Amino acid sequence: MKRHPNNISILVPELDKARPNCAVVGVYGHPQASIMTYYALHALQHRGQEAAGIISIYQDEKKKKKRFAAKRGQGLVLDVFSEPNILTQTLKGDMAIGHNRYSTTGSSSTNNIQPFSMIYNDGIFALAHNGNLTNTKTLRNKLIQEGSIFQTTTDSELFLHLIAKSKKESRLEKVRDALQTARGAYSLTMLTDDTLIAARDPNGVRPLSIGRMKTDTGWAYIIASETAAFDIISAEYIRSVHHNEIIQIDQETLKTGEIKSFKIVDETPIAHHCIFEYIYFSRPDSKIFGHSVDKVRRKLGKKLGEEMPIVDKDDKIRAVPVPDSANTATIGFSRVNSANGNETLFELGLIRSHYIGRTFIAPGQNNREFRVKAKFNVVKGVIEGKTIVLVDDSIVRGTTSKALVKLVREANPKKLHLLISSPPIKHPCFYGMDFPSEEELIANHHDSIEKIGEYIGVDTIHYLSKEKLMESVPQEEGIDYCTACFTGNYPIEIEKNGVDINTND
Repeated sequence: MKRHPNNISILVPELDKARPNCAVVGVYGHPQASIMTYYALHALQHRGQEAAGIISIYQDEKKKKKRFAAKRGQGLVLDVFSEPNILTQTLKGDMAIGHNRYSTTGSSSTNNIQPFSMIYNDGIFALAHNGNLTNTKTLRNKLIQEGSIFQTTTDSELFLHLIAKSKKESRLEKVRDALQTARGAYSLTMLTDDTLIAARDPNGVRPLSIGRMKTDTGWAYIIASETAAFDIISAEYIRSVHHNEIIQIDQETLKTGEIKSFKIVDETPIAHHCIFEYIYFSRPDSKIFGHSVDKVRRKLGKKLGEEMPIVDKDDKIRAVPVPDSANTATIGFSRVNSANGNETLFELGLIRSHYIGRTFIAPGQNNREFRVKAKFNVVKGVIEGKTIVLVDDSIVRGTTSKALVKLVREANPKKLHLLISSPPIKHPCFYGMDFPSEEELIANHHDSIEKIGEYIGVDTIHYLSKEKLMESVPQEEGIDYCTACFTGNYPIEIEKNGVDINTND
């Protein structure tokens, strides 16, 4: 709970979910690069609402040298870049990178707002990072002993120090050297004086895609966490940045269309894509890891219908999503449950308020029930006297789910079932999601799924099995998934004493 200066409670009405990670964007070769970056960040606002920033690089004609301009601030994209002419006159140039940030508690200092930048022997360098490093403590201590002075408390700054200290000759080799030293999850966009560089870690935990758009003089290129960022600026999708790949876009790319590609480590390992990107984080209209999020979520709902058919012999069943992230899975469930002979209607039985913003000021109201009512309202005509299947994508602590179920119960359903389109979350994430500790997770508080249902207040509860989850996601050679939050099997080694500073960038 945050506090208003006037001692008024500021309630954060997000559902009890894993917090999103971040968004990164890079644009090259567009005369309005910062404007394109701004729109892309706006499309990716769901990945981080605490802060945003853009850095552009432009030619200083008077001094005949490259310079960078930066704007960073706390708040939503629309607020951070609301000053007149900030995008057209301050953030000049045909290349830019941007970042939307979500951080853990205590790390909201303005110093931590990305993108970061530096001027070193090879010129200008700027970087935006999505993910978490897992050897932060070791690297940070080593760099401090070598004389590095840190300006932030994020793991992202480590990349700048590692690149600046690298003994390799070319800028690209210095980047590669740094990425080989860092361990964990990272999707990066980087700018030099004349080049846009992007990279995904050898395990490819977080998504990153390449697109291009037409300009008056040819093609411009964009890199973004999700392809929803391409749609808003009419860019076309080219491909995903591969795991273990560094790509380079420069003036030669604008002439030939060739995107230079390099490996981070010589032997590419099996990828471990974050499966939660499909379940919850990414927008359903995005393509991540080369595949449609909407298509996967429909499959998740269909698998729920296969595993847990809901029957009402006297009436049609109403399938109600917890908006908005469960909408698509609910469609899939409705279709399969109907096909199995149980006529099921997809209904918007919960209406979500989109106008209260990320924080809501409410004097004297600190309870969870009020927070849920501030964000959701029940359509009683849909619920009353009906068999209701409430579909959600996940449960973390369970406190909000309990309050939401109480809200639905007030509308007097005949039966209330809760279906979750993922397995129980039992373990924290160290790769860029803000899950609570194991002690806070509801799945570790009860010795059976049925008891979780009793605590929340539903007639029945069902979580999608891991087997059906894996059947729902795309299967490709050399590609696996990180399911550590469900299984405790971490594909990337975690530092022995854990990450001891705020690293959820």
